[in-house]
Amino acid sequence: MKVLIATQKPFAAVAVADIKKILTEAGHSVDTLEKYAEQADFVKAVAPYDALIIRSDKVTAEVIEAAPNLKIVVRAGAGVDNVDLEAAKARKVVVMNTPGQNSNAVAELAIAMMIFMARTQLTPATGSEVQGKKLGVQAYGNVGRLVGQKAKALGMKVCALDPFLTDEQIVAGGAEPVHSVEELYAASDYLSIHIPALPSTIKSIGYDLITRMPKGATLVNTARKEVIDEEGLMKALEERPDLKYVTDVMPDNYAALQEKFGLRVFATPKKMGAQTSEANINAGLAAARQIADFFATGNTKFQVNKW
Repeated sequence: MKVLIATQKPFAAVAVADIKKILTEAGHSVDTLEKYAEQADFVKAVAPYDALIIRSDKVTAEVIEAAPNLKIVVRAGAGVDNVDLEAAKARKVVVMNTPGQNSNAVAELAIAMMIFMARTQLTPATGSEVQGKKLGVQAYGNVGRLVGQKAKALGMKVCALDPFLTDEQIVAGGAEPVHSVEELYAASDYLSIHIPALPSTIKSIGYDLITRMPKGATLVNTARKEVIDEEGLMKALEERPDLKYVTDVMPDNYAALQEKFGLRVFATPKKMGAQTSEANINAGLAAARQIADFFATGNTKFQVNKW
């Protein structure tokens, strides 16, 4: 089978070499499309390929239509909102992610962002400590649990909300369970968001939730930009000069937020959660192994668009 590694933000060279080794040893041929300038370049390239490995690259309906041989797409990472799952399902193209491979990188970034904001973005101004503060974790999956564990090691108290877990599972993961999103926000000095961008979650975090947070609280978003109601965020920060917001997914209204709120807001220029050499390699190799296994045995364990 023919496999294309399509990455506007390329994997590390060592990862690409190992991905190719895994797939060629399994009998497949591998090409790369790196740092392409336009989405049209991706669309033009896909026609011959049976499988795609991507990162944040957009596998749209147009891409799927342009690839008549396509059988599987693996997103090297957790979120798959950059893939048109319905278009893939209609064509019986299996879409997989690589859950857990980037989790530690994202969790470390979330903790670093909390401390960065607690210490007033490392300016000479007097900051505060995270020890003794309460961290709320919204979604207690692979990343959320790691954030909670690292926060506890810093002396923080941790509570969590996850509709897919029982109280017993959350307690076993080291957190105190809460039972509503309103309760979670009201309890949290720091709130770390780890929900996906779905129709039910897009713009779900806005004025009403943010203003429930305690005095001096910080909202930390290493999930998706789309889950934040940016107008509601602006209004909340205007009315509550004690609140802060930090994210690795730059808001559309970031310039206005910075101008109005200065050191109370911070966003990285690009999505940074998985931007470590370790996560880069782990996710890429997992994607290669999943493709090799899929063609060898039909294994669809990590399929996200089941039919």
